[in-house]
Amino acid sequence: MSLLTVEDAHTYYGESHVLEGVSLEVEAGEVVALVGRNGVGKTTTLRSVLQLTPPRSGSVRFRGEELVGKDTHEVAEMGVGWIPEERRVFAQLSVEENVRVAVPEGDDVDDALATAYETFPDLRDLADHDAGSLSGGQQQMLALARGLVGDNDILLVDEPSEGLAPLVVESVAAALADAAEDTTLLLVEQNLPLALDLADRFYVLDNGQVVDEGDADAVSADDERLRRYLSA
Repeated sequence: MSLLTVEDAHTYYGESHVLEGVSLEVEAGEVVALVGRNGVGKTTTLRSVLQLTPPRSGSVRFRGEELVGKDTHEVAEMGVGWIPEERRVFAQLSVEENVRVAVPEGDDVDDALATAYETFPDLRDLADHDAGSLSGGQQQMLALARGLVGDNDILLVDEPSEGLAPLVVESVAAALADAAEDTTLLLVEQNLPLALDLADRFYVLDNGQVVDEGDADAVSADDERLRRYLSA
């Protein structure tokens, strides 16, 4: 049984039909990348899993249990974590406080902070700073750190490299690679070389449908098979 299964999902924003029968599977321990142009349904797929924008038809199952019809907080409590593109850190809380509130009840907070600071050493120096005062790259590091300490069985990661400087992207990529050793990842990423480097498998979305899929090591970022769905 796959850890996560999306089957024939049709998701709408109002009357706009965004996902038109998306199906995909994620096995435990995998990194699966969703790639495609902007606006083809990648983020909507993540939102459909989280039940932020539930499918009007189709199925989303986590460990065989149907998620459609559940509240988002119930999905999160089942072990589905989310690192949104907008980062959504608590701007008025310090970096350390942001990490602390992401630690599940009963887990060791000191261990979680150590993990966050070992993964992103810059955050240690910023521990007392308000999250709202951080740069975009620093906020992305914090968002990822919060996801890593959340004791999730799968992390849905949306555009982690968006708008970041190359050196920061390197740090983010390394953190995701480390996270993948312990956590299953479903990754939306416009940076195709990064996505293929991190992923075991990929799905290509176009106009709300899966139009290709395969093993990441069987293609390259220059492969016409993928590029025709990624060019503007």
